[in-house]
Amino acid sequence: MEQALSPYHDFMLEAVALGLQGDGRGAPSPCPNPHVGALLVREGQVLARGWHAAAGQPHAEVNCLAEARAMGLDPAGCTLVVTLEPCNHFGRTPPCTQAILEAGVKHVVIGALDPNPKAGGGAGWLAERGVRVESGVAEQACRDSLADFFVWQSTERPYVILKLASTLDGRIATRNSHSKWISCPEALERVQELRAWSQAVLVGGKTFYQDNPRLTRRPQGQQSGGDGPQPLAVVVTSRLPEYPERFHILRQRPQEAVFWTGGDAAAGATANALRGLGATVWGLPYLNEEKKMLDLRDGLDRLRAERGVHHLLCEGGGSLALRLLEDGLADELRLHLAPKILGDAQARPLFDGRLPLSMDEALQLRLCGAEICGGDLLLRFRRVN
Repeated sequence: MEQALSPYHDFMLEAVALGLQGDGRGAPSPCPNPHVGALLVREGQVLARGWHAAAGQPHAEVNCLAEARAMGLDPAGCTLVVTLEPCNHFGRTPPCTQAILEAGVKHVVIGALDPNPKAGGGAGWLAERGVRVESGVAEQACRDSLADFFVWQSTERPYVILKLASTLDGRIATRNSHSKWISCPEALERVQELRAWSQAVLVGGKTFYQDNPRLTRRPQGQQSGGDGPQPLAVVVTSRLPEYPERFHILRQRPQEAVFWTGGDAAAGATANALRGLGATVWGLPYLNEEKKMLDLRDGLDRLRAERGVHHLLCEGGGSLALRLLEDGLADELRLHLAPKILGDAQARPLFDGRLPLSMDEALQLRLCGAEICGGDLLLRFRRVN
């Protein structure tokens, strides 16, 4: 953690905001690339900007250098501020380190080092060639903006977002399971954006049976997500549906349904009937055989390896969300806090199932964002690393 703010701290935060312009939100199939922002700075002024928009296109540093040249500016003598260490390998594009060196840039300020062993090492390569390199400036903000990329590099699973909505007293439904609608209309629009950005939406069996959800993104023309396939509808349940005609997902798009269940259930007649409709049924191993606790990491890894899922949205319910948090599988929690109070101890709580006896046993999260969303307060949390 920085002891004193770098003079390039605020410039780095601007570069973070630039990088988020290309982060794929709203696109149905975002590429698994880091979305980086870069600035050229001289004498306290930003002269050029760039960001990485899509796989195969020039990286942020190259775009930034190109903008400077298009305006007739010489990058030499400028400081390059970039959120992620410049790549140092030939992939779909040439190495950015070479472009920086050829442009005559003598000072590079980096937010976060690249965890990809194939692309990393750019900072050292530049330093060996006489470029002054600083790293770790506004590092947490940079890592947060590149969080999905860091997950893909360090694990085999998708990046997982939990989306939950609750009243001020932490309730997600009344005691008789009525929950429509806790959130305001603007919050529901945010859900559509997240579904458009995700390749899969995950719910628990209780949500599947009680709510009979569709888990779809809106059709073309009704949202900003553009064209693209619907996200997979993933259901984790110990009890597979015996009457598929009762459920929207199995009536309307069984080929996009994936069920996670125990090995015995996955080998049974109900599972085979679902497969006959076109649905996928995976028998996951148990983390705890006695409690029938499925290994959710195994299911997530398979979604990425077999179905190309890089972003997954979990919409319910609280028990499943708690499991993901406890197992270290949730990368981001988005909580829509509605200005409503039920005041009923038997209403369904946001989280339930743990038995801590001291505050030291509480799950620790880090608040990383807050904004007004319609009539709600949208809070964004990440795990404490």
